[in-house]
Amino acid sequence: MTPQKSIPPRAWAELLLLATIWGGSFISNRLALNEVPVLTTVAFRVAGACILLWVYVRLRRLPVPRSPWIWLAFLAMGLLNNALPFTLITWGQLTIPSGLAAIVNASTAIFGVLVAALAFRDERLTARRLTGVLLGFAGVAVAIGLHALTTLNLTSLPQLALVAAAISYAVAAVFARRVLGGLPPQVAAAGMLTGSSLLMLPTALWIDGPPVLTHGAQVWGALGYLAIIATAGAYLLYYRVLGMAGAGNLSLVTLLTAPVAIVMGALILNEALPLRAYAGFALIALGLLIIDGRLLPRKDSA
Repeated sequence: MTPQKSIPPRAWAELLLLATIWGGSFISNRLALNEVPVLTTVAFRVAGACILLWVYVRLRRLPVPRSPWIWLAFLAMGLLNNALPFTLITWGQLTIPSGLAAIVNASTAIFGVLVAALAFRDERLTARRLTGVLLGFAGVAVAIGLHALTTLNLTSLPQLALVAAAISYAVAAVFARRVLGGLPPQVAAAGMLTGSSLLMLPTALWIDGPPVLTHGAQVWGALGYLAIIATAGAYLLYYRVLGMAGAGNLSLVTLLTAPVAIVMGALILNEALPLRAYAGFALIALGLLIIDGRLLPRKDSA
């Protein structure tokens, strides 16, 4: 049995930094939405990050693919991993607390296991992984409220949108493994953000109209944070931690992001969550730890 890859101290520090950055993205979404429409917020985020990552790629002189099929794949990834989930999460945050949004977003890893099991023979759904998935689904149901699964209304739809965003992320991960596996990850991220920018910029202009530039410092700070730190910077940091700690350990970031967002939401936005949200997060966390083999031994070969 291959031993679990350990996390060196530097990787732990950068893992916590990444969780803090992504936890702050939920707060920045909420602050930006005070003055900026949903689609414009997302368009600014992906377009700004796209420019920064291409500057990085050029400075590093990384090879840029020329195949039209790869660029079509970038467009699909931009839809599945940026445009669609960013829009769903940002729209959901119009009515639900940032902490709850982060809790439901933690289910991304759970959906990732399920979708990967359907797509790849080497990631089959074993008894251990199935136990973790079921606990994760239970956690999502508890966090958003069981009534949201049986009745559709203006209260539950934003929370279900966050679940849809988590599923979109999971499908994107499978698509990326099939199509973009041979590319430098920074190039893949820049290409993906190009695809999402091509989708979001005209959509935002069509639906929201021309952007307003007379925002206050708080809103501009939130928009800048989303583009520069929570997207461009986070992608570069993500791949650094991936190289040091491995994919399994990196999945812990989804657990760490939620409590960071909860604390930030309470301190900055005076948000309060119902007890069921914390219970749901505990079930999601338990499911992820079981899937990762930290609570149940890895007796299967998956």
